[in-house]
Amino acid sequence: MKAIANVEFLPQRLEPPGSVRILIVDDEERIRAAYRQLLAADGRCIEECGTGIEALRRLESRDVDIVILDLNLPDIDGLEIMEWMVHKHVPTAVIVFSGDESIDSAIRALRHGAFEFIRKNGNPQELIDTVDRVERRRRIEREHALMTVQLEHSERLHRFLVEQSPDIIYTLDRNGCFIFVNSRVEALLGYLPDELLGKHYSLIVHPDDLEHARFAFNERRIGDRASTNVEIRLETKTQGVRHFENRTIVTILSSQGLYAANEGPATQHFIGTSGVARDITDRKKAEETIAFQAFHDLLTGLPNRILFKDRLGIALRQAKRNGKRLAVMFIDIDRFKLVNDTYGHHEGDELLKGFAERTRACLRSGDTLARQGGDEFTVLLPDLSSGDDAATIAAKMLGELKQPFRIAGLDFYTTASVGISLFPDDGDSPEILLRNADIAMYQIKGRGKNGYLQFHPEMNNGHSMRITLESDLRLALESGDQFELYYQPQINHRQGLTVGMEALVRWHHPRHGLLAPDAFVPLAEETGMIVDLGDWVLQRALSQLAEWRSKGFTSLQLAINLSPKEFDRAGLPERLLQLIDSHALPADAIDIEITENLLMKDAEKNIDMVRQLRNGGLRVSIDDFGTRYSSLNYLRRFPINSIKIDQSFVRDLNPHHDSSNAIIHAIACIARSFGLRVLAEGVETEAQRQMLSGMACDDMQGFLFSRPLPAAEFEAFLTTSAFPCRPHSPV
Repeated sequence: MKAIANVEFLPQRLEPPGSVRILIVDDEERIRAAYRQLLAADGRCIEECGTGIEALRRLESRDVDIVILDLNLPDIDGLEIMEWMVHKHVPTAVIVFSGDESIDSAIRALRHGAFEFIRKNGNPQELIDTVDRVERRRRIEREHALMTVQLEHSERLHRFLVEQSPDIIYTLDRNGCFIFVNSRVEALLGYLPDELLGKHYSLIVHPDDLEHARFAFNERRIGDRASTNVEIRLETKTQGVRHFENRTIVTILSSQGLYAANEGPATQHFIGTSGVARDITDRKKAEETIAFQAFHDLLTGLPNRILFKDRLGIALRQAKRNGKRLAVMFIDIDRFKLVNDTYGHHEGDELLKGFAERTRACLRSGDTLARQGGDEFTVLLPDLSSGDDAATIAAKMLGELKQPFRIAGLDFYTTASVGISLFPDDGDSPEILLRNADIAMYQIKGRGKNGYLQFHPEMNNGHSMRITLESDLRLALESGDQFELYYQPQINHRQGLTVGMEALVRWHHPRHGLLAPDAFVPLAEETGMIVDLGDWVLQRALSQLAEWRSKGFTSLQLAINLSPKEFDRAGLPERLLQLIDSHALPADAIDIEITENLLMKDAEKNIDMVRQLRNGGLRVSIDDFGTRYSSLNYLRRFPINSIKIDQSFVRDLNPHHDSSNAIIHAIACIARSFGLRVLAEGVETEAQRQMLSGMACDDMQGFLFSRPLPAAEFEAFLTTSAFPCRPHSPV
């Protein structure tokens, strides 16, 4: 910040005209009294002195306006008093009122600065009139002095404001040369004011703005019609030792004409132009930054979805006018979430930037790559000769991804899923082309990812059904009367008993009939509706278990699947225990099944959550064990009760192939070493059952024993099947 000079802003204090002080100096008391009475009036303060010494002491205070002085005093001559006043610069007006009638005395008195010489034997009115004149003159002098001080202060303040102004203030003559410029020009442009005096304004104007600036710098108009806020670039000084990061600043300039003040309105004479130039460089940079941020992705610098749709709209109009083809790509990075979850968002951001850089290198100069958000990108390919051109570019992109990315110091290989839509084949508006490319992208993801696919009309059917199904699922959750729980028995084959059951939800869809979980649970997970669905399952399953226990089936274990999203909700253990207590159930009758994903995502928090469930008495199992990324260290730390061997391993059991047998045998050994129960899912054949029994895996679940059953049929299974659950007398 520029320091402000030490400037006296306040004018010297002068008392406004008020009471007038009159001092009568005469050695005769009778005359002094007569003078006092003669001159008495409102607004006058009259004092007396009988000697010259007394008068000198009183005049030293410098607050006496008029002194009426006798020349013949007993101690000091009146002329000596007047000489003393001149020497001391006492600003008091002197009226000599003397009995000396010689002309020489009058001349000497006037030469010593007397305002008037009056003889004592003259008319008294003459003294009164003289005092009145002096009083008026003194008042005028004081008013003049006050105005002079005020004018000096105003000029000083004006100069200060001009010199300290944050703007360049200037005056040009009629030829456009500087005749005044304030010191702000040095800070903004590097010129001393004296360097510009006499120079033409074009010296500091950017060459590209000269024509535009000519009207503002030669402004002749005044008032509202004069130039205001004209944006002009000014160039900084290029010579000298002063360094400027930028050679140009952006200003807004306001100016008006100057005319000679002594000419009449009809004959005004133009003498030049005055103006103010305000530096708005920082504001322009901020505006450009805001404009860039409004239409670009800050991480990658790519156009965002707003700018992409605008460019796509323009390209479509040109394509329709010129009979050209264009393509839209929708790209999703495969396994991007794994990077974010494993290494954090910083490494995920680095992957996004690296992916954008490689993809952009595969495009032509007229193509547009944009980031839609997250790990989704879009590409606009105008002026295509055929639809195969888009496929060629997509293949080139996928080829670039065969080289690894450097993530957290490691080589990371990723792929992408690319959906393509063409104009005019697949749509004629930005919205339709983007939607169809998105649909094609999800189709390639469903086929195993790492590829590209062009949109086909039949893809729309599945996409529309998904949107309809999402709406129907939301309505079903609101009504709560379209779902039903089925129960699949869990068998201990060695004992020949049903020891538990897994609760599995079914949806009685109004149009599509009975839907299995695979048809709608993934959709519920994706849309967040899984939480409400999970609440419904918990309430209904616990209520059913309480009913069966009241009928004596007190040894049953109820297995309920919990979505990973449930663990993101606060207070999960407390809510579960409250629900169990509300149905008067023992906590150890409930087996909560979790997925291996929880072992990888926020493990410390989830370990603590599982520990709270176990401390509350609930049992916890890992479902589909061995299909993902289980860590033996996490398995050791998670306080679980059992693991469920995934049906994919059970399905591959074969006496002639040792690989699947070895995997299940290893899982069973690991479980026993940790003291965990093992349950095999998907047992469908007697051969599978026998092999599992041979590995000491006696708890099983699968179609060999029973399909999932409605509650009434499951209850009948408990009493009539080959694997009953013996009821106990209700307490």
